[in-house]
Amino acid sequence: MTEILTPRLLLRRWQEDDLVPLSEINGDPDVMRWIGDGSVRGLDETAEDIDRWEEEWDDEGFGLFAVELLGSGELIGAVGLTVPEYLPEVYPNIEITWRLGRQYWGQGYASEAAQATLEFALQDRGLDRVVAVNRAGNDESENVIRKLGMVLERDTTHPEHGYLLQIHSIDLTEYEA
Repeated sequence: MTEILTPRLLLRRWQEDDLVPLSEINGDPDVMRWIGDGSVRGLDETAEDIDRWEEEWDDEGFGLFAVELLGSGELIGAVGLTVPEYLPEVYPNIEITWRLGRQYWGQGYASEAAQATLEFALQDRGLDRVVAVNRAGNDESENVIRKLGMVLERDTTHPEHGYLLQIHSIDLTEYEA
């Protein structure tokens, strides 16, 4: 089983008891406003998300991790790698993404988890390049992207929803520099 320990977090594969806490995160309009069409996701949609992420682990050797606080074992969100099927123009690049419960924002958890995931991507999984796709105006995610050392590559439009997206990237040589 793939796990990553950081000073405060455990990044791990999904378990059955993660469904309810993740659906509570997905049910928060403030969390979901930057994702897809901005709609909240219920229990059934959250179960579909977890199933899709686990399938990606099986098929690709990477996926989204469940993010757990080390001290309490509490699920605080998801972070990981995914094939950005919704945005074919960045293919074959792999996207790093994260989603944390609102009560965990502003504490450095997203940056800590994303940094560990980026290292996993470039050093453990042998990826040469990773992208981050950020909806314009999502300053909190933009801050995490900057902390990862990723640079703005270009702007594009979401093919389904029509809003502005910013494509950031980092390659192995930039990461190691």
